[in-house]
Amino acid sequence: MAHGLDTLSMSSSMPCPMRIVRTEVSETEYALLEAYAKSHKMATEEAIRRAIRNLTLPDTVDPKAPIFQAFPLTRKKGRYSDASDRHDFYLYGWDK
Repeated sequence: MAHGLDTLSMSSSMPCPMRIVRTEVSETEYALLEAYAKSHKMATEEAIRRAIRNLTLPDTVDPKAPIFQAFPLTRKKGRYSDASDRHDFYLYGWDK
């Protein structure tokens, strides 16, 4: 993967090198973290890792990205306007 994100893969069977991160939090923040981890049946460390990923790797789409500005790619509609729904019929017929 690009940008070194391959170490974030959870499906990898090989362990990735881990770094130790230390910080100070208030009693309230710690209690909130512990409650979250417990309610989601995960270790506190995993809850912290999830928070880091959610903060640094947002799961959003930029509508102004060039890939979304390129459409429409064609000027006219295809032969079949419902091809996305009935593609099996157009390819194989009803008998298959």
